[in-house]
Amino acid sequence: MAETKPFKPVKLICGIIFPREEIREKAEACLVDRFGPFDHRSSSFPFIYTDYYAPQMGRELFRSFVSFDRLIWPEELPAIKLWTNRLEEEFRAWFPQPPRPVNLDPGYLKAAALVMATTKDFAHRLPLAQGIYGHLELLFARQGIRLLDWTYPDFRQSSYQEFFLRVRETYLKQLRKLGQES
Repeated sequence: MAETKPFKPVKLICGIIFPREEIREKAEACLVDRFGPFDHRSSSFPFIYTDYYAPQMGRELFRSFVSFDRLIWPEELPAIKLWTNRLEEEFRAWFPQPPRPVNLDPGYLKAAALVMATTKDFAHRLPLAQGIYGHLELLFARQGIRLLDWTYPDFRQSSYQEFFLRVRETYLKQLRKLGQES
């Protein structure tokens, strides 16, 4: 019988979809207050691959990503997603227009994969806790990134992938420092 082993710590990341820079800046400030400083922050990319958010957020949207210096345990992801959902609600009071000023997508990066938290069930998503599912977004391999049939279209672009590879490099260094090589 195989022995269970404790999980390794993982790298918390968060995607931010927003219509205006002031909203992104406020979201980043709230995230830093809760989870500590960033070690990586992406550029703001035009969010053009779907109009899913247009009715609530408007048509001209951007997405950026941040990663945090402090590692987390994978089991923390559902609570983090619930917190970001509550924060999104608070943003409605701070920014009355558009009706949904921000979308926050937390997830984590581990040596082999990027996992995003979601409230939406689907065949390839695993229940985690409290109505939160883990969405396996992409895999990391020696040759780079491996996309999956269900990888979101925007995650297929090289600018996102370059960001996640840089974050992964930092994460692997952190694991080595902790004596927990991948």
